[in-house]
Amino acid sequence: MILPVVKLGTLALKTFCKPIANRLKKEAGLHPKFRHFIINMAQANHRFTTKMQRRIYGHSVDAVIRPLDEEKAVQAAADLTGELFVFSVAGAAVIFEVQRSSRSEARKEEKQRQEIEAMMQRDEELAKEIQVLKQKLDEVEQLARVRGPVGFSHFKDGHATEDGNGKPT
Repeated sequence: MILPVVKLGTLALKTFCKPIANRLKKEAGLHPKFRHFIINMAQANHRFTTKMQRRIYGHSVDAVIRPLDEEKAVQAAADLTGELFVFSVAGAAVIFEVQRSSRSEARKEEKQRQEIEAMMQRDEELAKEIQVLKQKLDEVEQLARVRGPVGFSHFKDGHATEDGNGKPT
C-alpha cells in the first residue's frame, strides 16, 4: 500500500521540480557572475570524473585533461544545477518523511509504555486487594476458631457446613 504512494509522490515531486530546474538552467547561462562560477564548477567536475574514469579503467591519470569549451561547460553545469535542485528537494522530502515517521513511532511507543505502566499499577492494586482479602479471611477463620462451632460443626473444603450434614449455610 505504501510503496505505490511513495512512487506517486516521487513522480509528482519530479514533475513539480522540472520547470524550476529548467528555469535555473536558463538563468545560469545568462547571469555573468553565476555563468563564470558554473563554468569553473563544470570544469572541476569534468576533471574529477575524467580522472575517476581513467583510474577505473587503469589508464594514466597524469595525462593532461582538455577543458570543456565554454558552451558545453555552461550546459553541463546548468544540467548539474537542475539535477542537484531536484535531488535536494527529493532529499528534503525523504528527511521530512523519516522525521515524521520517527515522531509517530515515538508517540506509539510512549502510548504503549503508558498502557504497560497502567497495567502494572492495576496489577499492584489487585495484589494489594488480594492481600487485604487474605487478611480478612484469616481474621474470619480465627474468629471461627475462637468462638467455636456455634451452629457450625466444622469447616469442610473452605465451606462452612451446618451440623455436619454437608448442607451449606
